[in-house]
Amino acid sequence: MPETKKDDEDEETRSSQADSLDMELAAEKKRNEELLTRLRYMQADLENYRKRMDKEMKEAAESLTRMLVTKLLVVQDELDLAVEHAQRGKANGEIVEGLGMVRRNLEAALESVGVERIESVGMPFDPSIHEAVEKVQGKAPGKDVVLEEVRPGYTFRGQLLRPSMVKVELASRAAEEAKTSE
Repeated sequence: MPETKKDDEDEETRSSQADSLDMELAAEKKRNEELLTRLRYMQADLENYRKRMDKEMKEAAESLTRMLVTKLLVVQDELDLAVEHAQRGKANGEIVEGLGMVRRNLEAALESVGVERIESVGMPFDPSIHEAVEKVQGKAPGKDVVLEEVRPGYTFRGQLLRPSMVKVELASRAAEEAKTSE
């Protein structure tokens, strides 16, 4: 019988060790779950950071391109004036041809990055894309129409970069005023 008592004590020791190991295992499982949750949050944060950085990089590139294009438009304007002046004067035909080639290459380069010239002459006046620098009273009723383009306007990837400076023929208001006074 002494062996039974010892067996009972061994059984109790094993049982208490098993309980202790179960508690340790449960604690480790909980710790692992917490670490896994933290890892998932950190991965999500990293992915959000990457997306935010990609967006900021694209916006910065767009802004720099827009700034460069704006500066190149000044060069384009001056080149247009040089070609016009050379054509009016008695400049060498090769010089006029060379200036024309440079102008066409610059236009092509600007178009390749998304710059488009605003068509104005003969179009209805639109204050969102045109800047009227001169107004002339017209005789025909209807809408105000662009007569002449003083300086071309441009859009950049669908957004207004620079409005066209235009001379506008105002529509005759006599017919409209007669209707409103009746």
